[in-house]
Amino acid sequence: MNDDLMRMIELSQKGFFCSQILVIIALEAQGKENADLVRAMSGLLEGVGSCGKICGALTGGACVLGLYMGKGHAGEKADERLKLMINELMEWFENEYTSRYGGIECSQILLDDARNRLTRCPSIVLETLAKIKEILSQHGYSLSHNRDAVDCEVTE
Repeated sequence: MNDDLMRMIELSQKGFFCSQILVIIALEAQGKENADLVRAMSGLLEGVGSCGKICGALTGGACVLGLYMGKGHAGEKADERLKLMINELMEWFENEYTSRYGGIECSQILLDDARNRLTRCPSIVLETLAKIKEILSQHGYSLSHNRDAVDCEVTE
């Protein structure tokens, strides 16, 4: 079992869901904790507030990319590649999971069967985390990149 899978299982057993798990793993890679951010990710659970809409792994994944690339305070600039990176994640997610499950909404992925959460969600979270790492790497970032520790203005 790889480290990401073991950590995901541990967080899941503690009651965290897809979007929260992704952000916790990203924060830990940066050597950070942020209970407020993890709590805020609750709004994305089970398809945006338990409505069965867009999968929390996708929305959480977009938030994780924003954690690395977005604007966090007035003196900081978002990396102009953020939209491109989120679009890349979105396209990959749509292609991957629409072909498997008929869509990207929790209701489509789970087919309103809670047992599917145990078999489908773990692989979706792990695959999404791997794609996030790949996208970050393609743009010169790593999961352990800590914007607070470096000059935040990115230029090309």
